[in-house]
Amino acid sequence: MTREELIQLLIPERVRLGAVYHVQDATGMIKLDAMENPFVWPSCLRAQYAERIAKCSLNRYPDPYASAVRVPLRQWMGIPETLDILFGNGSDEIIALLISSLIGSGRSVCAPDPSFVMFKVLADQYSVAFRALPLDSSFDIDLDGWLACLRKTDPAVIFVPQPNNPTGNLFSRERLAKIVESTQALVVIDEAYTAFTDADFLDWSVTYPNVLVMRTLSKVGLAGSRFGMLVGHPAWISELDKMRLPYNINVLSQTAVQFALEHAQILEEQSYCIRKERTKLTHELEKRGFNVWPSEANFVVVKCEVDKARPIFEALKLRQILVKCLDGSHPRLKDTLRITVGSSEEINTLLTAIDQLVAELGL
Repeated sequence: MTREELIQLLIPERVRLGAVYHVQDATGMIKLDAMENPFVWPSCLRAQYAERIAKCSLNRYPDPYASAVRVPLRQWMGIPETLDILFGNGSDEIIALLISSLIGSGRSVCAPDPSFVMFKVLADQYSVAFRALPLDSSFDIDLDGWLACLRKTDPAVIFVPQPNNPTGNLFSRERLAKIVESTQALVVIDEAYTAFTDADFLDWSVTYPNVLVMRTLSKVGLAGSRFGMLVGHPAWISELDKMRLPYNINVLSQTAVQFALEHAQILEEQSYCIRKERTKLTHELEKRGFNVWPSEANFVVVKCEVDKARPIFEALKLRQILVKCLDGSHPRLKDTLRITVGSSEEINTLLTAIDQLVAELGL
């Protein structure tokens, strides 16, 4: 057989018809598209970190349980001893682990619509049925719609981002509680943006038998370490840990996280700065006539005039500023841009560029 014939024979059609997940090239740009922390560590800490990294035994496999990280992380995040933690190579691996456990079960996965794209992407990759849960006019939980969908589909897992990406809002605590209490599905509350909101659902993992909480260090300055976690009752974690690949957190990531937690105050200070800059960015964009959606995350969504989002996105790219154009990704996100909250200098540069676009192009 030819190589092409072998590919046709061995690679499922759903894979062949798919596409590689596209990541926009941001070389040389002010990067405001991926919800990253814009700050780097002080030079003195970078030097100390380099010394720590130099001592890593790259010839040995990493600690399979990232033991040195567990205690300081538990203390910093206030995770009670009654709950256990499973670490993943970013939240994506944890989502994949949860979905892959359903292969062959006939059960589905549910998530709000619109929401984090990887819920559906990974469900499709594992041939697990995905069911979208409707949001109301303010992007909150459509309670009747969710209850009807859950009765009809009987899912095994429901992913609920708090706050939601890409809309930035928190879902009603009361409505979410009714969903949790009405279903026998596992409800995974994704708190990727917990550093930028006062909301906290860790205690729900104690209160409810069907709730787990997912978190990540990506948004607080460690996106490059790819370090995510799932927190819940030990009975859940011990079962799901059977699906985890060994050595999934490499030694450099473990060292980076351990070092960062020794200086957690800096992470907290940076997150506080991002909250302040979010307020500033929102105010300045509203002054310029944009409709900015309320956000509890480290980004804001901007509603542009009809058919203006894409031209603004392209014009900003020409000025070496990269934001996320949501227009075309979902019907309810038409004419919108998502802008990550950057440093004060980055925000000032963005605002200057927008002023120039308005003056030059009438955008």
